[in-house]
Amino acid sequence: MTRLNAVLLVALIVSSLLLVRESYEARRLFAALDRAQAQALQIESDHERLSLEKRTQATPLRVERLAREKLAMRTATPAVTQYVALGASAPVAAWPPVAVDTPGAAERAAAGARE
Repeated sequence: MTRLNAVLLVALIVSSLLLVRESYEARRLFAALDRAQAQALQIESDHERLSLEKRTQATPLRVERLAREKLAMRTATPAVTQYVALGASAPVAAWPPVAVDTPGAAERAAAGARE
């Protein structure tokens, strides 16, 4: 009988140690989940803030003002628009246009313009 009691005591101690370990693990996982949720909220608020800032930066008035101030551009009006008339002797460019930055594109574009 004492042998059975000793085995049961060892089983009880092992079981209680496993219970303590599992409860510690559950607390650790809950803390990690809480940190992840807080980080997700922070990321969501950053995303909203950056989306608002992007919309603010891309307003047509701001883009026009920056183009005028930094790039020295001006609004296209009929007074400053220049129209170019194609004459009969002017070569017609091939369609679709050929990109010049690819190898051999300049030669193909020149050959297409000669035709």
